[in-house]
Amino acid sequence: MQQDNNWPDFRGHNGDGFSGATDLPNEWNEKKNVRWKTLVPELGWSSPVVWENQIWLTAATEDGKEQFALCFERTTGKLLQKILVFKNPSPQAFPRSNNTYASPSPVIEKGRVYVHFGTFGTACIDTRRFTILWTRRDLNCQHGQGPGSSPLLLQDKLILTYDGMDVQYLVALEAKTGKTLWKTPRNTRFRNSDGDLHKAYTTPYLLKRGTRQELVSVGASAACGYDPGTGKELWRIAHPGFSNASRPISGNGLLFLNTGFNRPELWAVKLDRPDGPTPDDIVWRYTKGVPNLSSPLLVEDLLFFVADSEVLTCLEAATGKEVFKERIGGRFYASPVFAEGLIYLFNERGKAWLVKPGRTLTTVAQNELEGGSHASPALCGKALYVRTNTHLYCLERV
Repeated sequence: MQQDNNWPDFRGHNGDGFSGATDLPNEWNEKKNVRWKTLVPELGWSSPVVWENQIWLTAATEDGKEQFALCFERTTGKLLQKILVFKNPSPQAFPRSNNTYASPSPVIEKGRVYVHFGTFGTACIDTRRFTILWTRRDLNCQHGQGPGSSPLLLQDKLILTYDGMDVQYLVALEAKTGKTLWKTPRNTRFRNSDGDLHKAYTTPYLLKRGTRQELVSVGASAACGYDPGTGKELWRIAHPGFSNASRPISGNGLLFLNTGFNRPELWAVKLDRPDGPTPDDIVWRYTKGVPNLSSPLLVEDLLFFVADSEVLTCLEAATGKEVFKERIGGRFYASPVFAEGLIYLFNERGKAWLVKPGRTLTTVAQNELEGGSHASPALCGKALYVRTNTHLYCLERV
């Protein structure tokens, strides 16, 4: 199948939220343009990934004592497999309103899906036989608020992030076997001993600069670039935040990163220095209504993001100048995605806005599904696959 018919990562093929899906519906509700709707067993905030005729999610019991991989048939929504991956007799506790025990999203490739539950374990599953090929449970940290960082699949490597209250490191596993290829400590000099200020929940982003590739990972107090082949730290930029969740993106010669909780700031960092950026390469900082959770979206020369404060903001990417700021309603956990000239925004109450990118807010449609949503949607083929807090939907023109 063509690449645009699959969705291997919670932000698509390149980690930037762009989709080549076509003929998507602009309007939907519980009775309109729903190809199918399937109850999702157990709990989870992980986003769906899609490969050929399969959709995969993770889920867990509310108490975290059992964690599952779920496979659905793409054409019908039928639950094909509910695989018990891990049992946890005494899982780390956290407030249930803040997270679930199945929030990191899977990644998928032909024949294999990789499911990750943070400190509770990582597994590789054969998508044809539905058998577990390998597991790792020896990579651990104290998350504080539960797991959140999703894995990144980079050719033959699975990149995992452990930014805990106690330890902070990145690790690359051999995708076929699960063996450790490299493990790199953060080596961040924190300003105080409060472990709550040492943790983070971001997913690495693959930055491509000419023939060079770098892993960009934002942890507490610093954003770093790493050599994906060896794990060697290439550059570091200090920042004041922690509990980072927003994934960085790049474009137009700039890297855009979120500094994290307390007072989140969005920074644009120039990328023309051969050895990697330094603090002198920060070209602008934006501090008003920056999201704690969702990731930004770059469409041509405009940067869009939605905040916990119910606000959609558009900035000039090159300058950070505010183009517009409009209240649209609801908190946003899901990251925005782009397809067919429209931005798709889903809030935690299940409402969705379809917005035409431009220098003024142009809302094409507003739609709603029951149950609310914390997961980012998958857009591929001619459908949107949306996980709410209770169900998985296939939205198509029907």
